[in-house]
Amino acid sequence: MRLKPCHWSALLTCAVYAGAIAFAQTSSAACKECGTVSDVKTIKKDGEGTGVGAVAGGVIGGVLGHQVGGGRGNTAATVVGAGAGAYAGHQIEKKQKATTSYRVIVTMEDGSARTFDYASQTSYKAGDQVKVVNNKLTRQ
Repeated sequence: MRLKPCHWSALLTCAVYAGAIAFAQTSSAACKECGTVSDVKTIKKDGEGTGVGAVAGGVIGGVLGHQVGGGRGNTAATVVGAGAGAYAGHQIEKKQKATTSYRVIVTMEDGSARTFDYASQTSYKAGDQVKVVNNKLTRQ
């Protein structure tokens, strides 16, 4: 059987198409460590008081409250001052120990998601093309 020119054309088209598919599959899987930043989140964690702030605040508040009034009023002012000082001292200590961190979420080319946490603000933003090298992000 002899092939006509239209058969050769169809055969050549199929061969080119098959080659293009094979090349496209290998080229898209070439970078397993590449991805796109999908989100950057700011994570604020409240500090925890150890009691030192409450004790110090209570003592200072009690001393200041004791300076007010005389007799029964003096005692009440001391107690109220100690309580208010303890509360204020506890809140101040918690605020001083609060932390802020930054989480970068990357959608990898294979569809999986990876997260990277930073203690200080990062310049990565959604849409950035990145690559993971030694478990750290780098720009592409």
